[in-house]
Amino acid sequence: MKAQRITLITLGVDDLDRAKAFYAALGWEPSEATEGVAFYRMGGFALGLFGRADLAKDQGRPDATLGTGAVTLAQNFPDRKAVDAAFDRAIAAGATPLKRPEPVFWGGYSGYFADPDGHVWELAHNPFWPLDDDGWLAG
Repeated sequence: MKAQRITLITLGVDDLDRAKAFYAALGWEPSEATEGVAFYRMGGFALGLFGRADLAKDQGRPDATLGTGAVTLAQNFPDRKAVDAAFDRAIAAGATPLKRPEPVFWGGYSGYFADPDGHVWELAHNPFWPLDDDGWLAG
């Protein structure tokens, strides 16, 4: 088994129903949901939404205040038009715009938003990272 891999990223959320509704408005569908957690399978890993207090307890530190914003999740798109459409959809779903998509120094195009729980997402077109038909990094 390869050491360099991720199988699950879990986001702590304040209101699971609100978080699920936000991601549903982006077109996401949970592959599995039980009381207190929802999982979205994608490729070889999954994204989980877990109540913030329950996540701290599960980590063995029930009194911890879990923060947001120090990690950026990202989605790449095949062109600038797709980035703009995804950004507008996120804002319409309730995201907070952080930086509207624009050309960036490294030769691509990107913008940032925060989901309703403050988790930061980058939406980008990177002409140096081709995507396959499913939107995953090719090669």
